[in-house]
Amino acid sequence: MEANIFTQVFLPVALAVIMLGMGLSLKPVHFKQLWQTPKPVLTGLAMQIIAIPALAFILAYLLQLPPELAVGLVLIAACPGGPTSNLIAHLAHADTALSISLTAISSLVVIISLPLLVNLASLLFLGEGQYVALSVPRTVLQLLVIILLPVSLGMWLKARWPEFSRSCLQPVKWLSSFFLIAVVAGALLRELDRLLGFFLAIGIAALLLNLLSMLAGYLAARSIGCRGPQTRSMTIEVGIQNGTLGIAIATSPMLLNNSTMAIPSAIYSLIMFASGTAMIIWGYRKKQA
Repeated sequence: MEANIFTQVFLPVALAVIMLGMGLSLKPVHFKQLWQTPKPVLTGLAMQIIAIPALAFILAYLLQLPPELAVGLVLIAACPGGPTSNLIAHLAHADTALSISLTAISSLVVIISLPLLVNLASLLFLGEGQYVALSVPRTVLQLLVIILLPVSLGMWLKARWPEFSRSCLQPVKWLSSFFLIAVVAGALLRELDRLLGFFLAIGIAALLLNLLSMLAGYLAARSIGCRGPQTRSMTIEVGIQNGTLGIAIATSPMLLNNSTMAIPSAIYSLIMFASGTAMIIWGYRKKQA
């Protein structure tokens, strides 16, 4: 797939379908949960928006990652949740209402937090003359279009035609899964000639970020008294990131326009497929016990 087709056509369509699918699963009550059960929601948001990006900064510094990959690691850490985490939470017999609420609220917060975190990473890790700042107004506008618009459309369709939306939900979920895999594969194939070097450079950092994020989510949940399904939801929501969004931000000609910065998102996505499967097995065994 040619680079311009991938970044200008396929990626926006893929992300729109994925976020539309998320909107079809949302109800206003998922936003109200912030006031109904504030402790797990606020704890989860703090982990997603503050703690995990901070962990990415620390790992990038300690492991002395190449500058563009360091920025890419912070980028994926700044892209929480997404429909994938909701699907994994459902299959893991977790608290899906908490999972969806965290995804819904973090998807709004990230519109502001993502450009600020990525700009800070660029400032810290890229050398003089290489620093590329995301335009905050332009990025916010882009994120409004690729996140808020399709999510709002999905919620409107669900409210306006509930039966039709219910019949579309499962096919859209599977289509979203296909798009996620295709986006990850596309990002990796674009850098095929340098792929082994990237795996060696970023693989350990991405693995540590995923495992430590999930551990942090688990410990945070237990520290506030969560048990069982809520603990699994918090673990999943903190550890599973929106790889498609990370790749889209990195490769968009209007934003970072840097395919190397997309590599951490792609490799992290591969790792989270494995850790997500482990969470599903854990949830299944707990359900059977």
